Amino acid sequence: MHGAGGPAIHARLRAVVDALDAVIVGKRPVIELALTCLLARGHLLIEDVPGVGKTTLAHALARLLGLDYQRIQFTSDLLPADILGVSLYDREDGSFHFHKGPVFAQLLLADEINRATPKTQSALLEAMEEHQVTADGRTWPLPEPFFVIATQNPQHQIGTYPLPESQLDRFLMRLHLGYPDRESERRLLAGGDRRAQVERLQPLADAQALGAWQAAVNQVHVAPALIDYVQALLQFSREAGPWDPGLSPRAGLGLLAAARAWALLHGESKVIPDHVQAVLAAVVEHRLGAIEGVDSARTLLEGVPVP
Repeated sequence: MHGAGGPAIHARLRAVVDALDAVIVGKRPVIELALTCLLARGHLLIEDVPGVGKTTLAHALARLLGLDYQRIQFTSDLLPADILGVSLYDREDGSFHFHKGPVFAQLLLADEINRATPKTQSALLEAMEEHQVTADGRTWPLPEPFFVIATQNPQHQIGTYPLPESQLDRFLMRLHLGYPDRESERRLLAGGDRRAQVERLQPLADAQALGAWQAAVNQVHVAPALIDYVQALLQFSREAGPWDPGLSPRAGLGLLAAARAWALLHGESKVIPDHVQAVLAAVVEHRLGAIEGVDSARTLLEGVPVP
């Protein structure tokens, strides 16, 4: 591999994947997509039933990458100030001081995000999009990197509020962990407490290294023909597919960024159609919405010829 970071980055990224794979057993493809999302500077939504390792994955990622980590348990009575912070009056100097909330972390786990009201969900929007928080007329920058992993329960569960489309669009990827296969589940059961395993993980990187890896993603080459392919996928979703309104330009930018990050993770210096196809479902399905009987990614791939 030449250009985008070389073998050293590839080896370090594989070490992170291997360490995650030892904790989140039997889910290597999902682990690779989660790390790809972070490399592409995106936010991640994990949708699944409770107890399959969503929280463990987020905490393990933070430990291995040496990131400052905060977890917020979303509930129906959670307020925006519980996320962003609050101004408190100081009697001594007669002024208000802003006390930062848990959103001021490098990796924020928004656990069961769809249990909070839409107003509280939307408190994360500016933070996710602008990497800043506005309170009392002042703007406070968030730490870098800033990465949100949100988990959500299936929407048929009692006490959930569906995420609005504007919020869904802020997530680069949506993933499903699912139940482990029989062999992996046996390893999981025999392996003991996952939480203790996560606590024992040693950092394999830090924020500075992650920043360098994210910069290397931008150096991965994208040929004009590959951009034509992505554009054709976007166009098909808007004009030929069963979706309304189809994929936005933001989705196209996200798809390219994710494909570049996937290439870097797999030691490649240029994006090929296989990389786009590997990340396509995770990037587009939550943006296109569920249509009964339609596999969105497969419909797109079958509808657009590969260059």
